[in-house]
Amino acid sequence: MKMNYFVVGTNNMEAATKFYDSLFEETGLEKVVPTERMTYWLGEDFAFSVATPFDGAPATNGNGTMVGFAVGSAEKVKRLHEKAIELGGTCEGEPNQRGPRFSAYVRDLDKNKICFSD
Repeated sequence: MKMNYFVVGTNNMEAATKFYDSLFEETGLEKVVPTERMTYWLGEDFAFSVATPFDGAPATNGNGTMVGFAVGSAEKVKRLHEKAIELGGTCEGEPNQRGPRFSAYVRDLDKNKICFSD
């Protein structure tokens, strides 16, 4: 079994899409917009998406919920962490060696927690 996709909620699709378009611009992910309430970025064998909640209630970040991206190197971890902060995200953990992985943590504009690791 492997992870297929991950969706985080947003209350501002335009701002969220701009944030992730900029964050992912050098990753090779392909953007797909199937509906007004959902935007995907497709990788070779996974998808990441932002969506306005189907039930119409406000999106909230999950306490303890986190999305992790393996980005391939410590340098890419540092670059993506810095870029997320420049785009208005907030730092949740500076780039550093943590156990067997070099990683960094940010929150996006909707406070969803994201991890980048080598």
